[in-house]
Amino acid sequence: MQRLTDPVLVAAGVAAVLAFAPFGWFPLVVVALALLFLHWLRDTPGQAFRHGLLFGLGYFGFGVSWVYVSVHTYGNVAWPIAGSIAVLFTLVLALFPALCGYALRRVFPGGQRQLLWLVFPAGWLLFEWLRGWIFSGFPWLDLGASQIDSPLSGYLPVIGEYGVSWLVALSAGLVSAAWLGRARVLPLLIALSFWAGGAWLDRSDWVRPLGDPLSVSLVQGNVAQEQKWLPENLQHTLTHYAELTFAGERSDVYVWPETAIPAFYDQVDEHYIPSLQQWLAAQGSTLLSGIPVLDREHWEYFNAVIEIAELPVFYYKQHLVAFGEYVPLRKLFGIIVDKLVPMNGDFSRGSAQQPLLHAAGYPVGSSICFEVVFGGLISAALPQAAMLVNVSNDGWFGDSLAPHQHLEIARVRAKENGRPMLRATNTGISAIIDHRGAVSARSAQFETSVVRGHVVPMQGSTPFVRFGNWPVLVIAVLSLLLALLVLPAAPRTATRAQRKQ
Repeated sequence: MQRLTDPVLVAAGVAAVLAFAPFGWFPLVVVALALLFLHWLRDTPGQAFRHGLLFGLGYFGFGVSWVYVSVHTYGNVAWPIAGSIAVLFTLVLALFPALCGYALRRVFPGGQRQLLWLVFPAGWLLFEWLRGWIFSGFPWLDLGASQIDSPLSGYLPVIGEYGVSWLVALSAGLVSAAWLGRARVLPLLIALSFWAGGAWLDRSDWVRPLGDPLSVSLVQGNVAQEQKWLPENLQHTLTHYAELTFAGERSDVYVWPETAIPAFYDQVDEHYIPSLQQWLAAQGSTLLSGIPVLDREHWEYFNAVIEIAELPVFYYKQHLVAFGEYVPLRKLFGIIVDKLVPMNGDFSRGSAQQPLLHAAGYPVGSSICFEVVFGGLISAALPQAAMLVNVSNDGWFGDSLAPHQHLEIARVRAKENGRPMLRATNTGISAIIDHRGAVSARSAQFETSVVRGHVVPMQGSTPFVRFGNWPVLVIAVLSLLLALLVLPAAPRTATRAQRKQ
């Protein structure tokens, strides 16, 4: 039986990834998680750990396989080392469902079917939330993101991505209960009521327009990653972006990708930036662009977005990527990392209290690349921000799942906050996303293009912006406390019997 269970659970984890972009088969994650919950119901703590680990290996092994592409192909790390890094990263992520199963079965050792819908969904949510902040956080492949095109997406402005994750897990628990129980109809009706409620909520508008539609252009330069930082290519890159921007029809707002200007600000502020300012002033337009900034007095590097205006304003990236933009515990890991991936130095972290940039006179919530996966960071700019801007360089991920998953997460942020998002990337996928999370225009990957369209600045706050993740986290904790009170303690002999199976 064990020989059959192991590959089935790995396959279930792989199948769950098909619920996310670019596949979008969102019901699959419910079925896959239901299979894991059914195993956990009859598991000892040790077995639950093993089964959660197997599910996690399939889930993250497939879902974040792009880590190998980033480290090996674009980080120039030898394939055995890059492969080892990818495997280790997958193992660490797989520990979260493994520890979730172990903890739940340790605290709730019985076989009561109420565990399927009362305990397991709450535990899954709490461990998913834990993964989103511990060790700087990696909230990628959260269940809620897979539902951006499902009826459950109607809950995103109300309880956010984690709330939808809980509803996905709850649906899986109810499906499991229907599979096991004699009264199969009731659990399925309850699950369907949640999905119908999401469709009903999706008709609600939590925010309202602040002004007339703005014309916007997202400039995708498609500069090859291996060519981007070569000094001899700098002038060509600068000219390339300027020509793409100003050769076509005028827009109110232009957005360039992360580090689209591949030089420190002080290296281009005498000639290039002033020429951009003149063109923009003549058109009455705004340009936001990614650019690195070097504070030569304190010798600090910043990954930044610049609002090119008469007096330039900067947003400095707050949430840096560990081992990509800085080395945590550098005294311990620095020598090893620098030998594998030569670095000039760590980026510095931007302050959490920064003035908002403006585009066409409207305040903008800015984020750079990976920052868009952190819901709390994005919502911190609201309700002041009338729109959101995310600049990224997904060229690091090549033709993998990551650019599609990244765009999906950006759509979630737009819908949670009730704000349009302008997402400009170097090699794609650049997209104009409305305040309901729908993509109104997008680019192809690995093509030079300018994505043009319109967005409406918005005002007001969704329930998620007002209350954040606290309501659903409280619900999860209360569910576990209720289970401790109402579920009878299982005799230890039952656990021993399970071990003999």
